[in-house]
Amino acid sequence: MLEATKVKLQKEFNIKKEAIDLYEKAIRDVEEQFAFYDEIREYNQLKVLRAFQEERISDSHFTNSSGYGYDDIGRDSLDKVYARIFNTEAALVRPHFVNGTHAIGAALFGNLRPNDTMLSVCGKPYDTLHNIIGISSKKNIGSLKEYGVNYKQLDLTVENKVDLEAIKETLIADKSIKLVHIQRSTGYGWRRALLVSDIEEIVTTVKSINKDIICFVDNCYGEFTDIVEPTDVGVDLVAGSLIKNIGGGIAPTGGYIAGKAEYVNQAAYRLTIPGIGGECGSTFGVMRSLYQGLFLAPHVTIEAIKSSVFAARLMELAGFEVLPSYTDKRSDIIQAIKFNSKDKLIKFCKGIQKGSPIDSFVECEPWDMPGYEDQVIMAAGAFVQGASIELSADAPIREPFIAYLQGGLTFDHGKIGVLISLSNIL
Repeated sequence: MLEATKVKLQKEFNIKKEAIDLYEKAIRDVEEQFAFYDEIREYNQLKVLRAFQEERISDSHFTNSSGYGYDDIGRDSLDKVYARIFNTEAALVRPHFVNGTHAIGAALFGNLRPNDTMLSVCGKPYDTLHNIIGISSKKNIGSLKEYGVNYKQLDLTVENKVDLEAIKETLIADKSIKLVHIQRSTGYGWRRALLVSDIEEIVTTVKSINKDIICFVDNCYGEFTDIVEPTDVGVDLVAGSLIKNIGGGIAPTGGYIAGKAEYVNQAAYRLTIPGIGGECGSTFGVMRSLYQGLFLAPHVTIEAIKSSVFAARLMELAGFEVLPSYTDKRSDIIQAIKFNSKDKLIKFCKGIQKGSPIDSFVECEPWDMPGYEDQVIMAAGAFVQGASIELSADAPIREPFIAYLQGGLTFDHGKIGVLISLSNIL
């Protein structure tokens, strides 16, 4: 680090010398990891570039349709680009999805029917899905449960691994299981994200019992963190958010679903209505942003991964328990940091807010956020509201007080934000 940079960090950002000393050791320790992820970035950039070329994307695809949006070539071609990237029959990419949870919900509601059973094999899913499934403590109005869809859950083993034998036993015993839900990312748990190889083992296990069961992956935070995606190893359907990895920090909103054409079409009927599906929907002039964000996504995702790897090492050196460790292979951009202290957790998140380019002057506080059962603190001074591919941190206010750090459009910004947060609690 340049001496001038150190002076600026200390004088203008109030970062303590102790934090800068830890930074200098951490940055040396992560060099090998950074080189590994640079190779993943290069591969995925080639994959995205080739998909654009094969679909012959041109300026004419940056459409601005209105009304019904019939024959919007920008929208329809973007679906094809996504299908190539995910190696699937079809994809549905729309600004009409308000978030990743909405895309996941459309996939589930579109493909499950009364008396079907959904089986979650990674324990309880992310908090915002509880209302969709019908397992929240609040009224489950409009949930899958209210529509007669059953739910079963297999918890992880004591080693925090998916229990493949329990999956076999459950599928053999219950013939009503129509869909297996796999959460790739950490969510609000204390486990490593599932590697694509882990997901492949689950799919192989499920299909060995019944090849017609839909293997669905919540792919949020996972895109472009590896050279393969879940759909490359037999997953039938994936869904995610455009304001996470795959939107590249440019997409202003939206979500996607990709997989077998039958299942994608069923989800499209849920997003709009049966008989129309993905054939309607004007795109409000956002197509250029969606294409450009996708093109930038392999690079931006790895910048976010570098921020998380650095944060893991820095916080380890500062004496905190982290998951994953900086040397662990990653399958999402999330870095979990355990504080065992409500006060330190809140101070850390406030530090991320202080280090943001937008709303750095704001003091984030825990609040009753829609869709969550506990109070949540969210630090996200982002150009796109709530975009978790931008540097952000959030946490449910519950023991053992774990912060979930993610994002960073550039590593230079990511490391500064983490330094400010560490300094805030030293």
